[in-house]
Amino acid sequence: MRLLNKDLRLQDVTLMYLTVLATVVVLLVASYQAPALPSRPPLAYHIPLDPSGQLELSWNISYPTQEVYLEVKVKELHHGLLLGMSDRGEPTNADLVLLWDDGQKSYFGDAWSDNEGRVMLDTQQDYQLLETHQSSEGFFLLFKRPFSTCDPHDYIIEARTVHIIYALLEHPILSLHELNISRLQPGVQRVLLLRPDTLSLALPRDVQTLEVLAPEVIIPTQETTYWCHIYQLPPNMPKNHIVKYESVITPGNEAIVHHIEVFECSPQMDTVPSYSGSCDSKMKPRKLNYCRHVLAAWAMGAEPFYYPADAGLPLGGESSSRFLRLEVHYHNPLLISGRRDSSGIRLWYTPSLRRFDAGIMELGLVYTPVMAIPPRQRSFQLTGYCTDKCTQTALPAGGVHIFASQLHTHLAGLRVRTVLVRGGREVEVVQEDRHFSTHYQIIRVLKKMVTVLPGDALVTKCTYNTEDRNKVTVGGFGIMEEMCVNYVHYYPRTQLELCKSHVDTDYLQKYFSLINRFQGRESCSCPQTTVEEQFSSITWDGFSGDVLNSLYITSPISMHCNQSTAELFPGQWEKQEIPVVTAELQRAPYPCELNPRASANPTEVRSDSSV
Repeated sequence: MRLLNKDLRLQDVTLMYLTVLATVVVLLVASYQAPALPSRPPLAYHIPLDPSGQLELSWNISYPTQEVYLEVKVKELHHGLLLGMSDRGEPTNADLVLLWDDGQKSYFGDAWSDNEGRVMLDTQQDYQLLETHQSSEGFFLLFKRPFSTCDPHDYIIEARTVHIIYALLEHPILSLHELNISRLQPGVQRVLLLRPDTLSLALPRDVQTLEVLAPEVIIPTQETTYWCHIYQLPPNMPKNHIVKYESVITPGNEAIVHHIEVFECSPQMDTVPSYSGSCDSKMKPRKLNYCRHVLAAWAMGAEPFYYPADAGLPLGGESSSRFLRLEVHYHNPLLISGRRDSSGIRLWYTPSLRRFDAGIMELGLVYTPVMAIPPRQRSFQLTGYCTDKCTQTALPAGGVHIFASQLHTHLAGLRVRTVLVRGGREVEVVQEDRHFSTHYQIIRVLKKMVTVLPGDALVTKCTYNTEDRNKVTVGGFGIMEEMCVNYVHYYPRTQLELCKSHVDTDYLQKYFSLINRFQGRESCSCPQTTVEEQFSSITWDGFSGDVLNSLYITSPISMHCNQSTAELFPGQWEKQEIPVVTAELQRAPYPCELNPRASANPTEVRSDSSV
């Protein structure tokens, strides 16, 4: 075993760590070649990293060893590449893996960036190089890393959204000290690296398919477009069960079609106007706002979605709508023009009904401006409740089983967490994403089904960032307004379709009166004064924000315990006490915390040796 050449080591280590002695661990990759693995791990998941299709990420997961295997394919490699993970896709404070050359030799190593984007080699090398090879398709780099390393500079890989940053190095790097990621303008891709081991369930023989596709859309020459299209089911379509769905992506558009959703319109609407155009257009018919019942959701990297063997999602029949709304998000930062697209969702359905109807229930906050986020907030929390009284009223004696979940906020959302509370104690996390992005919303299969019994409560907490906003952000349907929702997929289906809350409006008026007196204004409870106007009149400072937060976490709530008809279940739902949580779930220790290991030793990889 040899260390790297003396000149490179002294130059990099001395400059990066000043006078601090550190062990530099890098792997020397001779001529970009390393021997093939005796048994190469199959890579089940794939995603394009950049819009031009130059880079592709493939990966697989080993839960027994708590490791993830990653392979990057580069069509044309010059002097190296950079791959990293950070909280929100920032180039700063990122966990990095690097392949670079100094014009003569090539190196692979674990690194990180500081709060200005400068790159430092990590003293604890946790990325292990497994294989490199060149083919007619491009250059391939295969490596692995534990989910958690207990290294403060490393990102913890969890079953949540991961923001991947990437960049190609166009020039030799004589010293990593001169490398600053911020100047490279790295790209960002979002992905769910860790996902449950799901089996491809056998489909019934009489299964049929229905494709809900965009109608030869010419993708607009702008970075972000949400395209809406109304689709009609065949008339008098009998009840079927959706048992699977998957994406249908127009060849060549894999790097531009970012995510797709299919919504069912409200069955109470006899007709829905035909429409195919921007979801943000003023020409969009208002009725499309009532097409919100999620049937399918896909995002880049998502696999086909299978329903449990004994459940299916109803499609057609008397209680369903004939109208579906397709929503396709196009991400076109290269401003490619003239590209046509017919992407969408393929639904697999069967007339042989399964034992249980699957249902979708909305948890979280009601879409209302009474729930607001002050401006210039780094972290502000809102919480929605599904109370024990509602589940006691609406759920069957045996409860329901949640098998999948889709979290949802708009642009200010940072984190979302839904937890099951029983007897005042948190007993199970339904879904949590501490790196949530509104640009990556897919239906996620739970690793283990969660059973909700009558008398249980479900608490959904959303965290927002409004540091870049000077005006208050209120709840609502607009993209600059906010939501806090978890669409949970469960069976057997019940009449409970929505279990959400908001602060009691009488207590909110008391808040407005208090703040107005404190800020020297007269209170006005005039009927014509809207909640939005009252929030907008506030001078936002630490006091007004803190009092609003206190109001939300202590005041009574109004419950929306709604049936599928949109009517409330019988009962008193106003001025309900917030469910009390006396014990919170504690995080399980990471494997590295239970079995600390020493840092890796320096290793040189030669083309004639084994990894």
